[in-house]
Amino acid sequence: MAIVDLVMPKMGESIMEATILKWHKQPGDTIRQDETLLEIATDKVDSEVPSTTSGVVEEILYKVNDVVPVGKTIAKIRTSSEERVTTPPPQTQEPRRQESVSVAQPATATKPAPVVQSATNGSGGRFYSPLVLNIAASEGISLSELESIPGTGNEGRVTKKDILQYLSRRKSSPQRERREDVMVVPLERVEPEPETRAMSAYTGNVEVIEMDRMRKLIAEHMVRSKHTSPHVTSFTEADVSNMVMWREKVKKEFEKREGTRITFTPLFIEAIVRCIKRFPLVNCSIDGDKIIIKKDINIGMATALPNGNLIVPVIRNADQLNLVGLSKQVNTLADNARNGRLRPEDTQGGTFTVTNVGTFGSLMGTPIINQPQVAILAVGAIKKRPVVVETPHGDSIAIRHMMYLSMSYDHRIVDGSLGATFLSAVARELEHFDAERQY
Repeated sequence: MAIVDLVMPKMGESIMEATILKWHKQPGDTIRQDETLLEIATDKVDSEVPSTTSGVVEEILYKVNDVVPVGKTIAKIRTSSEERVTTPPPQTQEPRRQESVSVAQPATATKPAPVVQSATNGSGGRFYSPLVLNIAASEGISLSELESIPGTGNEGRVTKKDILQYLSRRKSSPQRERREDVMVVPLERVEPEPETRAMSAYTGNVEVIEMDRMRKLIAEHMVRSKHTSPHVTSFTEADVSNMVMWREKVKKEFEKREGTRITFTPLFIEAIVRCIKRFPLVNCSIDGDKIIIKKDINIGMATALPNGNLIVPVIRNADQLNLVGLSKQVNTLADNARNGRLRPEDTQGGTFTVTNVGTFGSLMGTPIINQPQVAILAVGAIKKRPVVVETPHGDSIAIRHMMYLSMSYDHRIVDGSLGATFLSAVARELEHFDAERQY
């Protein structure tokens, strides 16, 4: 007999841990190789984890809702082989530079670099997830104070619930004695946050709905992005009449010939990619005081799910795809997102994001940056409006298809001149769309 150790797999470049959602097998159950053993969730997407071997489940080491670091053994499987087998941990589990985690640490964090880069990141050997560290940093909790908080997670780990309960008790006891090394929180920060208020604070005819897991993650990411990047948003408008009329003319033939629909999204992405090549600084990330310019152009497209949540699948190497390739990628990823068929890698590695706020009738928006990127562009609804048209023979008023564009960018690296210039360049690309082009 041999025992195979099944480890938590590496699900993406920036994923360092995952939450166990469901075990499909229990100790004593038989399992085949590649059969699903459990379901996990990361901050990007849910995924199934298959068994690496056939045998009998000997032991399950973590419970549902436990947060497990990448590379940790999560289950043991007994096989009929005579030699002991240990599944090697993923090669990518070594600590990486802090591209995806350092940006989530507010400036008040206590020594964030060594805190988030190892499995035992506290002075007492405890592991703290990036979420717990972010909450501690934003609330002025020092590392020594964090060490004193009792943990209810696996091996005494401090969970999100533990630290929020601790903060609730701390805020409700203003006369408590403070440790000397605890950072003093400004008075306005001591006011109860909405998520920690007692249920009795709600009066009148109300309905209280618990956020689902994805909505909680979205909320955390949005707050983290605002804490990380100083957001600036620029606006412009574009006359997209040529593009609208061209699409209307070719869409039936396009779908018949290529087997996929042509929407406006691939046309927007095509224009954005051309401009990124001219302004590569918007296609970067920040690592401390270093600017990481991405040579690959991987476009994330924000996609609304049927339950109202949002996910951002990524079109990799968008600059290497023609319009047909972009259309197929856009439609496939959007369909997979809405039907829960996205793979973990489908949401990884984005370098720039586009969101179509006009899909639901909005004229414009002020999107929040998808960390660790430095810019996100929003396109609004296309509306017919009377506008002044300049011609060599004089100006005239005509009915044109107009659209607002807005781009939020990280002012630490993208200045207003670059942000506005890039956005205007995208608008010009759309306005000068070749109405006689072949796809």
